[in-house]
Amino acid sequence: MAELEAGREFELEREVTVELTADRFGNPGAFVFATPMLVALLEEAAIRCVADALEPGAATVGTRVDVEHKAATPVGLTVTARARLTEVDRRRLVFEVEARDDHELVAAGTHERFVLKDLGAFLESAAKKAR
Repeated sequence: MAELEAGREFELEREVTVELTADRFGNPGAFVFATPMLVALLEEAAIRCVADALEPGAATVGTRVDVEHKAATPVGLTVTARARLTEVDRRRLVFEVEARDDHELVAAGTHERFVLKDLGAFLESAAKKAR
């Protein structure tokens, strides 16, 4: 298992398809990468950035997102999301996140996650709400 310290980075790519556009989120005719899907991609990059440094049974959960969606990305282009761990404060993790398409920076901001030592216990606690 790797060390969980600032400086770790992770990148991933996603091609923008019709299913990932604002049109699918209730904005008819807006065939550009939807903000919720952009945020999800940035969050996935942060999750994967630290996944190999967690103890077995542990996980992270998102607690804060502050992202500016700066430019539209049409269907067919690729978006590359990058997360860089900038701060480790006990179990609180802070990431600098950004996304670029084939032409420009399309988003930038920060994302915070919290390390759960026992994902199973967390999920059981959350399931009690449904009972």
